Amino acid sequence: MGIIRILLISDTHLGFDLPFRPRIQRRRRGPELFANFQRALTPALRAEVDGVVHCGDLLYRSKVPPRLVDMAFEPLKQVAAGGIPVYLVPGNHERSAIPHDHLASHPHIHLFDRPRSYRLDTDRGSLVLAGFPFVRSNVRRNFPRIVDQTGWRQVKADAGVLCIHQSVDGATVGPGGYIFRFAQDVVRTTDIPAGLAAVLAGHIHRFQVLTKDLKGRQLTAPVYYPGSIERISFAEKKEPKGYVILEIATRGTAPGTVAKSSFHPLPVRPMIQLHLDAAGLNRPQIVSWIRSRLTKIPEDSVLQLKVHGQVSEDALQAFRASSLRALAPAAMNISATLREFRRYRNQSPKSPG
Repeated sequence: MGIIRILLISDTHLGFDLPFRPRIQRRRRGPELFANFQRALTPALRAEVDGVVHCGDLLYRSKVPPRLVDMAFEPLKQVAAGGIPVYLVPGNHERSAIPHDHLASHPHIHLFDRPRSYRLDTDRGSLVLAGFPFVRSNVRRNFPRIVDQTGWRQVKADAGVLCIHQSVDGATVGPGGYIFRFAQDVVRTTDIPAGLAAVLAGHIHRFQVLTKDLKGRQLTAPVYYPGSIERISFAEKKEPKGYVILEIATRGTAPGTVAKSSFHPLPVRPMIQLHLDAAGLNRPQIVSWIRSRLTKIPEDSVLQLKVHGQVSEDALQAFRASSLRALAPAAMNISATLREFRRYRNQSPKSPG
């Protein structure tokens, strides 16, 4: 059997919490994202795969300095320099285009800067990779037309994949298991064309493989979301993070299909939320409560305090960023949200009578 091995990665959000001129010294999460990015690319750096597909949101935003773009593409250029081609979909955080894209220039780095297709040739067969940058408006209506614009059917190859950065119906997110269904920014799985081995997708941060549509019918091609490489928001606090390796058959009994897939977890820090009913508590009482809870959680946690109830201006000082950092271990990231306080503070006085 002929097999082409693809390393699938997405939603790296490089540059998040990584200021080049920090005003304060504290633990930053930015280096952890770069470290996991490098870990995820290890099989490619060892030439254990035939290609790398990054399904979007390489960067955390679109307006970034050239230095960050150069840093983000350096590991990809290391992969490309070893003869392993890289295929990258610009995501929504990049606003559908890689900034300072001249810094991405390399013969073996291929951008889906418009609907287009690339062909990967190996001694075990060939693969056409079709894709397009993130579509912000009406992708549901326009998806079939955009896929046709890639020209993938005109490329002769043993197998094909579609690379996108979009929400697909049936995908789930969040602790409540929200399911994407019918919105205009959600692709219908029933619109996935026949003849593809798989859809490789980014944008959803949870690892998942979709094999059936919303009515339980088998998809013409499975949809693989590798998810993000780190826990970005607290909605992801219980999710494993990692990358996927796909083995796509080019010959044998089932050519043009995924013969095998495997999820490879990456190290992640614990994300913890603690709820505090602070109504009526003074500053020393709040500090004492926080100290007692910090002794019961891992020192390298990413901790969020969710504060309920109206607090006084003096008690509010306990939740200042500098005060929280003074209480927490140096290895911890700690923050607080005080929604009720903001609401009370911003309420307009009632009119008399």
